Amino acid sequence: MPSPLNPILFQLGPFTIRWYGLLIVAGALAAAYIATIEARRRKEDPEHAWNLLIWCLILGIVGARLYHVLSTPAGSSRGFYYYFVEHPFTTLTVFGAAVPFPTALLIWEGGIGIFGAILGGILAILIYSYRNHLNVWRWLDIVAPGMLLAQAIGRWGNYFNQELYGPQTDLPWGLLITDANQRIAPYNDLTTYPLATTTFHPLFLYESLWNLIGFGLMMWIGRKYYNKLLDGDITSLYLIWYPLGRLLIESLRPDAWTAMGIAVAQIVGVVLILVGAGLVFVRRRVPRLATNPITNPAPQPQRRRPARK
Repeated sequence: MPSPLNPILFQLGPFTIRWYGLLIVAGALAAAYIATIEARRRKEDPEHAWNLLIWCLILGIVGARLYHVLSTPAGSSRGFYYYFVEHPFTTLTVFGAAVPFPTALLIWEGGIGIFGAILGGILAILIYSYRNHLNVWRWLDIVAPGMLLAQAIGRWGNYFNQELYGPQTDLPWGLLITDANQRIAPYNDLTTYPLATTTFHPLFLYESLWNLIGFGLMMWIGRKYYNKLLDGDITSLYLIWYPLGRLLIESLRPDAWTAMGIAVAQIVGVVLILVGAGLVFVRRRVPRLATNPITNPAPQPQRRRPARK
């Protein structure tokens, strides 16, 4: 699997469209469309799905960037120390004037973390549901399958950026990293790992396929067992499925951010799996937390009648 030579899709003067950004937007739109389908199936207003898209994009990007700038990936010069100690500020030229700008906010130069995006998206749904008097568990379920689809699409941005790969492999789908600057240690020794012939495990592809399988599984379970599931069960499945895949994939990453010798993504993944499994158990033990969208719909907020004059 040869990598593309240019991560830029289109450029006209200072205006640049990168494959990574385009795929993230495409994934977000696909997620919102799937959410409208799920909302109609659960007899909810699908317009909320498009409104949530804006909230999730904003808080998701903030969370993803925050996760990145606080991290310290192995073998990378960009991390917490770089953004907050070595180079906290850079200079941007705006209309001919030099303006100091925080380096941590240079998101167009790359650097986001998916777990931060997930937490930001969940926070967006919580806030939006509270403000609009929606059943938060139900709307988390409505959005969850599309989130996996969006992640499956967005992961292909790593392909165009020649990143997120693992050990050397001779498998037919091995990824060819042709950009020497994108070689991570220990594969940056071009004598041992020549540019033209060395291929690597495409971890982005493995994660994308895992997410696609999870998306199909969640859509199938949501329909097959709709009369047995509680609001929030699909979200719990998401919190178990995606981190489980990351646990396996992170074990192949030589550039993982680690703490005490363990990949931080694996630590976060284990926590999310426990949360997902715990929600399934606890919400079945506490009746007031358990609602079924078909057999036991959540109570709707009562509207006050206007006072008679």
